[in-house]
This record gives sequence, C-alpha cells and structure tokens, in this order.
Amino acid sequence: MRDHHPHGRKPHPDVWTGRATNRVQWLLALVGAACMALGVELAVDSPWTGGVAALVMAVVGCIAAGLLVIFGTLAFVHVALRVDHECLEVRCGHLGVPRRRIPLSEVVGADFVPHVTPRHWGGWGYRWRPEKGTAVVVRRGEGLVLRLWDGHTFTVTVDDAEAAVTVIRDRLRTRTADTAL
Repeated sequence: MRDHHPHGRKPHPDVWTGRATNRVQWLLALVGAACMALGVELAVDSPWTGGVAALVMAVVGCIAAGLLVIFGTLAFVHVALRVDHECLEVRCGHLGVPRRRIPLSEVVGADFVPHVTPRHWGGWGYRWRPEKGTAVVVRRGEGLVLRLWDGHTFTVTVDDAEAAVTVIRDRLRTRTADTAL
C-alpha cells in the first residue's frame, strides 16, 4: 500500500542538510603554511645583517600573515546548511564558525539562484553588500536566497540548492497554514 501525500508530493524529512566545498581554499591554506614556514626558517637559520628588530619584524610578519591566511581560508573551505522545522542554520569551515541561525519565522520566501559567483560579492567568505544583503559564498555555482521579513536577503552557496528551496518553501507554507488555524 502506498502512502499518499496531498498535491502528489512526498513529505520532506524532518531535517534537510546540504553543503558546498571549495577545494581551491586548500591551496590558499598551503600558501599560508608556506608563509609560516618562511617565518620559522628566518627565525632559526637567518644570517640577517639588518639588525635584530628587522629580523623580529620579518619573522612575526611572516608567521602572522601565514596564520591569518590559514585560518581565513580554512573557515571557508566548506559550508554546511541545515534546515529543520524551526530554522535554517549555516556553519562554515571545520569549526562551524562563523555560524548564522535564521528562524523560519523571519523568512518571507526562498529563491533558487543557478549562478552565484564570488566576484559579485567581492570574494569568498561571509560577505555583506548594502545593495545585495548578506552572503556566505564558498564557491561559484548554485545557491539559495532567503528573503527576510525585514527586507534583507541572505544568500548561501550550497549543492542541491533547488531542493533546499523546495524544503524551505514547504516549511513556510506549513507554518502559514498552522498559524491560520
């Protein structure tokens, strides 16, 4: 016996998850590691003749730049998206930071976008542009745009964004139907 669902659609699972990955970020992290290695090499085995202060500045500069590049890129190697009945949650990188949680009660609508590019947002990462809203962009390609009740938008690149939009729209319809009762 088959289960029937109104409108011929199958119900969505309680939690929808998706992610997007950018392997290029690993290359940038390697550049950061090379900067750190250069700093260590300078500190350990440098016949520096420009003075101790210049050597310390070069070592600290290389190590600091390396750390910034490593942590800045690893935070955006991938993004994980989770949609349940209450909210949408975005976590970046291996530590899940930065993280944004958007209650579905604050969402007016969701749209599929086939071509999100870092160039349109000013690069990879967590971005804000006054005319476009906020975005988490870890790679070029498909994404979703949430329209929020306060007029702002939130864009995120994620694989199978079309499915995420369908789930979000269904959850919004269910919420609307539940509040109308």
